[in-house]
Amino acid sequence: MSDGGTAADVLALLERRGQTLAAAESLTGGLVAAELTSVDGASRSFRGSVTAYATDLKHEVLGVDGDLLAERGAVDAEVARQMARGVRRALGADWGVATTGVAGPTPQDGQPVGTVHVAVAGPSDAVAATALRLEGDRAGIRGQTVHAAVKLLFSELIATAGAKDTEQPDEI
Repeated sequence: MSDGGTAADVLALLERRGQTLAAAESLTGGLVAAELTSVDGASRSFRGSVTAYATDLKHEVLGVDGDLLAERGAVDAEVARQMARGVRRALGADWGVATTGVAGPTPQDGQPVGTVHVAVAGPSDAVAATALRLEGDRAGIRGQTVHAAVKLLFSELIATAGAKDTEQPDEI
């Protein structure tokens, strides 16, 4: 395994633990899923993804609170958290990763281009989220977001490794 937290690293950890992953994507439009499925054997741990590009799908498919979306818009840390939890439930996965933000070329929901939120929900439904201010063109921002999502997921998997290793098999 590399020390950087690649898609291959994430999938190897998940497979070793017998856990699964699902992705909820907005601005990345399926690029996180593409990154994960580019790894040979990804189907052993990756269940699938929901590309909820339209705001109403974030509510209808992923269960993001409608009032939250109306008040803050889709480019919001709590929206990312709820997307990560929602995709876990919707696709029956142990882990969920989510991306939402503005890739450009114009601002959205009052947020400037490069504003991105990435979240990871784990088996306990606890969620880690990262807010990013990225620079570059649309493709660059989307690529950086994929990298950030995979890194956050890897970091959360590593952070939970100690707890996982001390659990009894019937508690998993």
